[in-house]
Amino acid sequence: MIKYIFGIFMLSTLLISCGDDAAISEVDEDEPQEEQLPDNFSISGIIDHAARQNLYLEAMTANDVVIKVAATQLDEYGKFTLKGNIPGFGIYQLRLGEGDQLIALTLMPDDKIQLKSAKESFVSSPVLTGGKWTKVMTDYTPIFAKFHEQQAELQKLKGKISDAELTKRFVAIKKPVDEYSKKIMISDPSNPYNIVLSSSITPQMGFDEWDPTNLVILNGVADAFLVAYPGEKMSEAMGRQAAQIQMMYDKHVGNIAQVGKTAPEIAMPKPDGSLLRLSSLKGKYVLLDFWASWCGPCRRENPNVIRLYNQYKDKGFTVFSVSLDENKDQWTSAITADALVWPNHVSDLSRWNSPVVEAYGIEGIPHTVLLDKTGKIMAVGLRGAELEQKLNEIFSN
Repeated sequence: MIKYIFGIFMLSTLLISCGDDAAISEVDEDEPQEEQLPDNFSISGIIDHAARQNLYLEAMTANDVVIKVAATQLDEYGKFTLKGNIPGFGIYQLRLGEGDQLIALTLMPDDKIQLKSAKESFVSSPVLTGGKWTKVMTDYTPIFAKFHEQQAELQKLKGKISDAELTKRFVAIKKPVDEYSKKIMISDPSNPYNIVLSSSITPQMGFDEWDPTNLVILNGVADAFLVAYPGEKMSEAMGRQAAQIQMMYDKHVGNIAQVGKTAPEIAMPKPDGSLLRLSSLKGKYVLLDFWASWCGPCRRENPNVIRLYNQYKDKGFTVFSVSLDENKDQWTSAITADALVWPNHVSDLSRWNSPVVEAYGIEGIPHTVLLDKTGKIMAVGLRGAELEQKLNEIFSN
């Protein structure tokens, strides 16, 4: 029942920031070599008692495929220098030897990292310097290692004590991890290592005992990442993670989309891949328009939405279009073909599997939700003349 995974909630979406699996690839000596990209990071140092061991920097795709980014061999004194090219800010794993001795690094382009360790303490207490995140990692790793050791002992008690007692003891041994993680995320929200620390405050054991104030911390980190690392896939993924947890929590407490309530958060990619949040439009009246390129009634309603957008856009009105498409080209082509001129277009390309479907109780499209300036729901399902009348009432006062 009790399980704690080192990494992040939604790990498959966050572990690597390269986008395509081919963005970094293992060299095949038998294949003709393309021009090698210039080195944009280095990791050097010494690992005592590990002479002549191999050292690998690896990344993992969303499909759990391990990709070798760079490799070297320690010399007879355990010294090494590892260089290579990474496509962007992300989580990479540094592996010593051929087994499971590995540590997670939130490596960034231009990082020049120094590492000092011993083979015996490589996983539990490595000392890193030279990066924005290295001190946090150096301080955190022994805390987590102690928790991991205690957790292994606790697992031996499964079946010997009650589940309630197991949970109580688990929470107690995990407390130092949580406290350190929260302290850093609050005091230094843009620290790259918060990708790893955020796992400690995600609801990995459900929402029953989860502290909802963790959402404030997660959103703070997500907002800081978008400012500090604009355009990075990690930043966008952190925003999606926070929004998805918010939706799941809203569902847990029965806070679904209803008139008079604050609209559940939506954070999804725009056509250019950047993340857009519904909450970023507070201060305007917003028509949430759920549609898709394959939806005939949606496409027929679009001219009416365009007309109303043009009529009221200068008075504090905008449209936030959420597509239930699954094909990006069809989605973006429909935006162009129908001249949907507002800038707020998002989709996770998940069709009916998108979390917004359940969060907003969508049973068919087109589906609209009208929000006031504070983000609260004013009306649901307005189309055609009804939508026009409601907007006229708002903007004629």
